[in-house]
Amino acid sequence: MDTLPKIGRFLFAIPMAGFGVLHFLMGDAMAGMVPIPGGVIWVYLTGVALLAAATSIIVGKHAVLATQLLGLMLLIFAVSVHLMAVLGGDQAAMSMVLKDTALAGGAFILSGVLAAEEGGSEV
Repeated sequence: MDTLPKIGRFLFAIPMAGFGVLHFLMGDAMAGMVPIPGGVIWVYLTGVALLAAATSIIVGKHAVLATQLLGLMLLIFAVSVHLMAVLGGDQAAMSMVLKDTALAGGAFILSGVLAAEEGGSEV
């Protein structure tokens, strides 16, 4: 059963890399969703964070920390960007709240799996 967690790492990391690339390709369009000043800069910064997390997960360097920070970032997105859109009347944004919440949960689970693989304690 050692194979499934390894496959899962890649299946989780690859979409994160894709989301990171999309932050650069669609930065101007996404900038309007940023709830704090800075707009497109924050979009690009989160794109870098998504790409860094994906790389860390695939390569296996600092992957526990990367998955914990990724989970936190995704929860922040769910609450500060997508949930605020839902409360503002955009009911279609609810799917984004659910997606980011589920991905955050997956990141936290992966963090525990990776910590156990390293022989460290689960955080």
